[in-house]
Amino acid sequence: MATYKVEPYVIAADVYGVAPHIGRGGWTWYTGSAGWMYRLILKSLLGLHLEGNTLRITPCLPADWNGFKLSYRYRETLYTIEVNQASEANSAPQVTLDGVPQDGLTIPLSDDRRSHAVEVSLVRTGF
Repeated sequence: MATYKVEPYVIAADVYGVAPHIGRGGWTWYTGSAGWMYRLILKSLLGLHLEGNTLRITPCLPADWNGFKLSYRYRETLYTIEVNQASEANSAPQVTLDGVPQDGLTIPLSDDRRSHAVEVSLVRTGF
């Protein structure tokens, strides 16, 4: 904190690299940086990719994470997504939508105003 000198709970748009302010944050509460962090987490880490009316789920999780659970709203329809990561070497990734196995790592989305359960089983390959 003595070097960074900005709020630890917001994203700094800049971290200075020139003396005398090396390591100091700047432009906190900058709306663009929050949007990019949201995009980084949602797409790159949690692996959610909206493609028309299909959701592709391709997480890139740390090896020590067991998984995650989130609520995803598509228009007026709620999808509860639970991703579990296991160490089973011979398992292929699997996705179910309301208990029905899906092809690949995608689910079709529909705006039927009902709640849906998505389960994703992955092999632990994180970093």
